[in-house]
Amino acid sequence: MSHSAYNDIWQKANVELNSIIEIELPKEPLKPEKDKLVAFQKFATMYVRYVLIFKKMEESYDQIVHPQKRRLIKHVLDGVIGRVLELKNEMVNVELLEFHYFDDILADMKLTPQDVELPIPRYIIGENAKVLKEREKMLGTILARMGPQDSSANEAKEEQGMTTEEAIRLIQIHERGRQGKLRARLMRELKMQEERDRLAQTRGAPKLDREVAVVTIQKMCRGYLQRKQTAKMRAEELVFLGMVPPPKSKSQKNMPVHVAKKVEEKRKLIQEQHEKEYLESLVTVKDKLREVEGPDIKEQMQDQIRQWFIEVRDATGKFPDYPDIDEGGSEAIFKKKQPEEAEDEKGTGKKGKKGKKGKKEKEKKKK
Repeated sequence: MSHSAYNDIWQKANVELNSIIEIELPKEPLKPEKDKLVAFQKFATMYVRYVLIFKKMEESYDQIVHPQKRRLIKHVLDGVIGRVLELKNEMVNVELLEFHYFDDILADMKLTPQDVELPIPRYIIGENAKVLKEREKMLGTILARMGPQDSSANEAKEEQGMTTEEAIRLIQIHERGRQGKLRARLMRELKMQEERDRLAQTRGAPKLDREVAVVTIQKMCRGYLQRKQTAKMRAEELVFLGMVPPPKSKSQKNMPVHVAKKVEEKRKLIQEQHEKEYLESLVTVKDKLREVEGPDIKEQMQDQIRQWFIEVRDATGKFPDYPDIDEGGSEAIFKKKQPEEAEDEKGTGKKGKKGKKGKKEKEKKKK
């Protein structure tokens, strides 16, 4: 499938998700449902719809190669999985059963039980491949240490169950029986051949008419061709019904399944490459911005701070104090302030001046 195909799957899942969210979060809150059957039908319908959304999003996340899109899809996918678990818990609380039956809902939505089965997300296995391999190695080492002791003991017990003489006698019995069957079959074939030769001598050479011989040959050929065609049709029917796997062609490279697997593997490689480039660009773009636009931004901020000092001096007659760290530092200068906030700051500035003057006068009196 192409990139646009998986984008379409993602868009359809988004549309379905938006529609189901509108049902779950109406403008006016709904009254709690008292009937257990109706409540279970509601939860089950939502559960089936969420499972379908989960499958579409999981497929699109597994094959889309755009790193930013994949991060967004994964965030939504985790939310959908959480909602599926919540609905499962609600159904268990309503029915008091771990297994549920959605036959009527599946029939209404024209689905099969396989459509509602929850698979393990592929990204869990793919992203945790290293951890799983390490776990397998650890289990292998543990089994290698503990396994051979028990197995050797069991094998010793099994070997002690039969002596050498009994084993030889058993082999002799089977071998003599096999030779006796072969000898009996050979004698039977010789006897039948002698009987055919004797009958041929008594009857003499067979005399066939030309037309009878032609009809016999035609009959045999047509019977052989029809049996071959019937066997072919039967095999095709079994393959069509899914009871027999399709025959493997000599060139598997052109098989659709083989081609699809190759495309998936190629997409995985492209995903890894794009992810690596994206993580590298997060660092390189910042460094590039600092090198190229950093000096201009710094100069612009300095001009803005100077302008702020000049404006405050023109309004109050004195240069203001630089904002403290608790007030936000230079960030407070770059905030866009409303006229009311500016007037409040002017008022607090005047009060602060009066307070400072009062403190100075008190200190002089004390001295």
